[in-house]
Amino acid sequence: MNQMNQMGNGQMAQLTDQVIATDLLMSAKTGVRNCALAITETATPEVRNTLREQLNQAIDFHSQVASYMVAKGYYHPENIQEQINVDVQAAEQAKNLAQQQPPTQQQLQ
Repeated sequence: MNQMNQMGNGQMAQLTDQVIATDLLMSAKTGVRNCALAITETATPEVRNTLREQLNQAIDFHSQVASYMVAKGYYHPENIQEQINVDVQAAEQAKNLAQQQPPTQQQLQ
């Protein structure tokens, strides 16, 4: 029996949820950064005000995603050691899954 089967569907689903949520959080952070940068590059007050509104929405979205991740135990912004532990565990699980993948056609040649 391989490790993927031993992990069980619950752990696999949790890992998938965590990966998706982490990717979404990173995208939300990028959105905040991009809006802030765009504000500094605008020439008109109207565009600046529109971008400020979008920045506030991006910050709110980031907060929602971060809160979800904290509630699920995926994100520990106030406890760096716990966050390191979660990150190491997720990396180990991802590594184990990658090792269990069947070889591609290209690898077989």
